[in-house]
Amino acid sequence: MRFVIVGCGRVGSQLASRLSTEGHTVAIVDRDPEAFRRLSPSYRGQRVEGVGFDRDVLVTAGIERADGFASVTNGDNTNVVSARIARHIFRVPRVIARIYDPRRAEIYRRLGIETISPTEWAAGRITELLTPSGVAVLETLGNGEVSLVEIRIPEEAAGRQAGDLVTPGESIVVGLVRDGQATVPTEGTILRAGDVVRMSVLSTAVTRVMDVVGGV
Repeated sequence: MRFVIVGCGRVGSQLASRLSTEGHTVAIVDRDPEAFRRLSPSYRGQRVEGVGFDRDVLVTAGIERADGFASVTNGDNTNVVSARIARHIFRVPRVIARIYDPRRAEIYRRLGIETISPTEWAAGRITELLTPSGVAVLETLGNGEVSLVEIRIPEEAAGRQAGDLVTPGESIVVGLVRDGQATVPTEGTILRAGDVVRMSVLSTAVTRVMDVVGGV
């Protein structure tokens, strides 16, 4: 596959290097030629000096043939503009932008641009580490009415059914990871200690789900 990455900072350089190592065709764009020094010595892709929302620069990077595009500079505005050009002008099938402001990230999701918010992710991860329940909020949907939560099943919940976590109209299990393998469980799936369950939950019911996990 062919990918174009805008921003050769810590994230962009690692992303480009990983994709290149996996055998993909990669082009990375940055206005500072010194930034390319962050790339792995094994990187075999293209280095393009220029601004990530300059159409000519993007064409040089091969965006017209790209299967995926990611803009991961330190500037939200740059990432949004670059992503919108990739999505709406060059019709790249998969476009991702890194957005630090969670409120703006949700707005751009509604516009069809998939966003990653380090702020949201960090808050969710810290919550997971701080709370003993093993429940972490990964993402909110819409205006925050629904949350995607991740639950690590404790020893005391082993042997119960996935359906015990579900309340119709309020929460539903959407996935389970066990020993590195993901499945879509049924209500009768028996839970094991260490299983990672993902649920879609009304945000007003997240606390109840935490209580259920702790009391299952």
